Amino acid sequence: MDENSSPADRFAEHRPRLRAVAYRMLGSLTEADDAVQEAWLRLERADTGEVDNLGAWLTTVVARICLNMLRARATRREEPLEVHMPDPLISSPDAIDPEQEALLADAVGLALLVVLDALTPAERLAFVLHDMFAVPFEEIASMTERSPAAARKLASRARRRVREAAPTPDPDLTRQRRVVEAFFAAARRGDFAGLLAVLDPEVVLRADGGAAGGRPTFVVRGPEAVLGQAMIGERFAPLVRPALVNGAAGVVVAAGGRTLSVMGFTVADDRIVAIDVLWDPDRLTHLYLGPLAEGGAEN
Repeated sequence: MDENSSPADRFAEHRPRLRAVAYRMLGSLTEADDAVQEAWLRLERADTGEVDNLGAWLTTVVARICLNMLRARATRREEPLEVHMPDPLISSPDAIDPEQEALLADAVGLALLVVLDALTPAERLAFVLHDMFAVPFEEIASMTERSPAAARKLASRARRRVREAAPTPDPDLTRQRRVVEAFFAAARRGDFAGLLAVLDPEVVLRADGGAAGGRPTFVVRGPEAVLGQAMIGERFAPLVRPALVNGAAGVVVAAGGRTLSVMGFTVADDRIVAIDVLWDPDRLTHLYLGPLAEGGAEN
């Protein structure tokens, strides 16, 4: 873009990348938009005449804002939640919403964002900026007030935790859907053997019912524990509508225009390795689901 373009035009050029950085850092669409808006306000007040790379400058500004927001969030939590589900990005099962493409450029699934939420703010910043956006460790070091070597260690520690807790999903969306459909078909029939066949031996189910306690928040591990939850939810199977949740196979459970839950699945080697459920009624009311929330589906 021409350097003589207006600040607003130049900012708009970088906005998709800045929002993607903020979403990965915060796991919240509202907070991500707040961070990007704050970056715009700082750009308006700043003298950027000597800035050679405006995109890098804005990325640094957004990252610092997000780091401060994460630190404030950690301070506010008197007791850490057992699990906190990030804001899911929901599209029709056939195509990702164009506005979400930049946010999902590198397949940021719910399972990965849950793991990122368990990192320290500095670890999360180092991993997101370096591994996802190729920001040099020298720049990350200045943001975290550490040496480049220490910043490198932050990213390495985060990378190891991500690798251990967030399996890489199958890239074939059709295969993902087939496994998820088999899961719900078995749940409708009360078929334990069918459910067991599609669950990985190390499967984990995480459910976020909200901090207010409207619904339970819990984590269960292993096929037997997940089977118990699947059978409890058997009566909801007819209300399932297929969806893309953060670009992967997922579902929206809805009835009468009211959303009951959003479920994201991580499928690897034709087995479900993670199920992430948001069923916090307060947060669900703020999600735009369009026709996906109009009723049940024939799955």
